[in-house]
Amino acid sequence: MKDRKAVARCGSRSAVRLADLALLVRAPAALSVPGDVIAGAAAAGRPLGARTLGVIGSSVCLYWAGMALNDYADAAVDSVERPERPVPSGRVPRRTALAVAGGLTAAGIGLAAVAGGRRSVGAALPLAGLVWAYDLKLKSTAAGGFAMAGARMLDVLAGAVVPGPGAGSVGTALRHAAVPAALVGVHTGTLMALSRHEIGGAPVRVPVRTLAVSVATAFAAAVPVVRADHGRAVTGRAVTGRLSSAAPSGLVAQFPAPLEGVGVAARFRELCAASSEGLRAASSEALRAASSEGLRAASSARLRFAVTVGAALTYLGTYGTAQARAVREPSGANVRRAVGAGIVGLVPLQAALTARGGAPVVAAALGLVHPLARRLARRISPT
Repeated sequence: MKDRKAVARCGSRSAVRLADLALLVRAPAALSVPGDVIAGAAAAGRPLGARTLGVIGSSVCLYWAGMALNDYADAAVDSVERPERPVPSGRVPRRTALAVAGGLTAAGIGLAAVAGGRRSVGAALPLAGLVWAYDLKLKSTAAGGFAMAGARMLDVLAGAVVPGPGAGSVGTALRHAAVPAALVGVHTGTLMALSRHEIGGAPVRVPVRTLAVSVATAFAAAVPVVRADHGRAVTGRAVTGRLSSAAPSGLVAQFPAPLEGVGVAARFRELCAASSEGLRAASSEALRAASSEGLRAASSARLRFAVTVGAALTYLGTYGTAQARAVREPSGANVRRAVGAGIVGLVPLQAALTARGGAPVVAAALGLVHPLARRLARRISPT
């Protein structure tokens, strides 16, 4: 009986310790990370494969490392402003928070190396550097917001440069992912501007400005990507393929036949008729194929547009509504709620960018993460 009680007590302490570590790293907030990588991969035309999943794991580790390092660096401030947090309350020793941050950073860089080699390490190392620089030095400076926005932008670009079959050059991938990375960075900038006023409240102008930027961000995310050469390339391949395979066949097959004497003119007329018939048949087939291809492309474009706009509106409805509440009453509590809404509201923005990049099905699946993130944020604060 005593042994059973001892096991129960030990299990209880272990459960509390794990729960405190989850609070330390704000575990549910990591649900806002995979969408960065996925949006970058979609923009660069990369499939969601094992390598991309490995880079997602790397980014989650680096995100959690930043949260643990934040509480290590802010222990003195949190003892006054947020004494309930794991480190100032004594539930997690400060040195443990530092060890967790170091271990997760090493794990994140290691996962990047395994998943994407030099390309992914080239994104993970500066990302880790920005995380540590922000928490230990830049947070209270004017450069703090830029550092955090840069970290999120690197997260998007990490998804774009994942190597593998079909991956283009690094330069091309970065160019395609530039707009999604910039929009995620702008969104992060609004979060940083609000987060400086989580305790004492904000001047009204702060949430007014961030709300205006969020509206512009949602609009920009909903603008579809137009690649003028794509439709022409598809149609061209259809037409050229049909003509090359069918049109010349009537002439080429019969060309070696003897053309002698008085039969030359008659034979030439037969060849011309056969070629003309072949060309008409090939053209008709090519037009049917092009029409079918066009219908499929139009259906895909409509789906992409619907998912993109829906996700952008969800982003604005989540984050924009919280900011509007802070505009009406810019108290510390309302600003904190706006920051929390912005963290989980990043998921529908990522979904919009993923659909915009040409992966509406993946974007729709990503959108399912949003209600889960909101539900978990009620239990463990993401801020």
